[in-house]
Parts: sequence; structure tokens; C-alpha cells
Amino acid sequence: MRVHLIDGTYELFRQHFGQVSRHGDAGPNDAAIGVVSSTLQLVTAGATHIGVASDHVIESFRNDLYPGYKTSEGMDPVLLRQIPVMEEALVACGFTTWDMVEWEADDALAAAAAVADADPRVSQVLIVTPDKDLCQCVRGTRVVQYDRRKDEIVDEAGVVAKFGVPPASIADYLALVGDSADGYPGLPGWGAKSASTVLAKFGSIDAIPRSSGDWGLPALRGAEKLARTLSDQMADALLFRTVATVALDVPVGTVDDWRWQGPTDAFAAVAAKLGAPDLAARAARVAERQPR
Repeated sequence: MRVHLIDGTYELFRQHFGQVSRHGDAGPNDAAIGVVSSTLQLVTAGATHIGVASDHVIESFRNDLYPGYKTSEGMDPVLLRQIPVMEEALVACGFTTWDMVEWEADDALAAAAAVADADPRVSQVLIVTPDKDLCQCVRGTRVVQYDRRKDEIVDEAGVVAKFGVPPASIADYLALVGDSADGYPGLPGWGAKSASTVLAKFGSIDAIPRSSGDWGLPALRGAEKLARTLSDQMADALLFRTVATVALDVPVGTVDDWRWQGPTDAFAAVAAKLGAPDLAARAARVAERQPR
């Protein structure tokens, strides 16, 4: 079996801005409707075991670790209001849904990917998001990322091709270069090229020698300054790596829990409330075609 683990927050954004780009505006529930509809499309295409993670609130335990971490401030209120709407609709449609408060959606996806990876019945785990944070969960061709917008699979070789480092070094890479979307700056002077070059050789921040003379990278420009910055700001680097590292202790259940068995009896009323009554009939049709 293949397992599909969906970043519901990303999908909500994708559906919203897709509506805006196509039609110039978006209705109050269009993004939530789009997420449910696109998840049903996955089932139609053959998906059987599905989990959807969402950021029920944008803040998480990482805000306690680093005050500059991302918050809901400035987020489009149309999107913010639809997060619980989407969650309610997904649950009513019968999809396993992890609505995160203490953790983030990324943590639930990572934890579920680890559970699925450990299940010998699972042939492949698809983490349905292009989010670079989740690259750290990729393993060979067994645990991969799937970008639905580009219809692109990113396996371990793809992570290395894109970032210059393997999945095990992604959190270290993000700690050095920073992540403006998540609100932490990385270390001054460290960019994508320098971080990938150094980490490709040493693997982790801890293993990087304090003196650039021990790096053995004569072609790397500004190595001495980079080494000095890392030495002076090591505490920040390690903090940013902690912030960038996905948590695996989220309770997500088992693979069997994630099998879609059709919409619940409540879905017709929920779909009508969304202004998409036809969605209930569609879900019922999809369920009828599912193998028992």
C-alpha cells in the first residue's frame, strides 16, 4: 500500500491563491471546499490511506523556543478563518485529520511518515507538500515528497540535487541559511552555496571544525569569516537547528487508522453549510467505487 500524508495548511493556501489567480477572487469557503475536493481526487486516483495535518493555530512550541518564530500576525483573515472550516469538513468527509495546536502540521506529517516507514506493508510514503522542512523526512525512494502543483516527486537524490546535502543535513542547512517564511534568520554571511559545500563534507553543524584551515575547502570564498561567525554564534545555530527539526512525538495513530472508508453521515450537512452540497454526492460516489 502507499500512504499519502497531506499538508492541509499548504493545500488551503494553494487552493485559495489558485482561485484568486483563476477568477480574481475567492469565496469565503472556496479554499476549504477545494482542499476536500482535491483530497477526494487523490482517492479517485488510487489513494487509500490518507492523513491530513493542519495548523489549527499558527503558533506552536517553537514560539517559546525562539520569539521571532512565525505567528498568525498579518495572515489573510479569509485563510485564517477557513482553517477550522477545512478541518471540520475533512473529518466529516471521513479523512484522518491532525489539527495541531502545540505542534505544527509539519510535525504530524513527520511523525506519521516515521510510523508508515516502519510498517512493512507500506510500499511508499508520499508527503504531499513542497515544504523544504519536510525534506529531512525523505528516505531513498521509500519516503518521498510529492508536489501536486508541479506533479513532481522528490526522493533522496532529488533533495541532494536541490540543496546539495542529504535529508539528514537539512535541519543544519536551514539553521545556517535561515528561513524567512518561518521567521529565523540563520547566520550572517552563510548562504545556500557555503552551507551546502561545508555540510556536504561534514554533515552537521557540530562536526564542522572551528578553524577554516581544517575544512580542506580552498575554493570556498570567505571561509575564515564563515568559520568565525559560526564559532561566535554557535548557540544561535544550534537553536535554529532545533527550531528547524521536525518533532516525531506527535500521536498520529497507526497506518490502519488512516484508511479512508467514505464520508460520515454528517458530511451532507457540512457540505451544505459550506455552500457545496454536490460535494456530499461526489464523496458518496467515490466511496462506492472503493474496493472493500
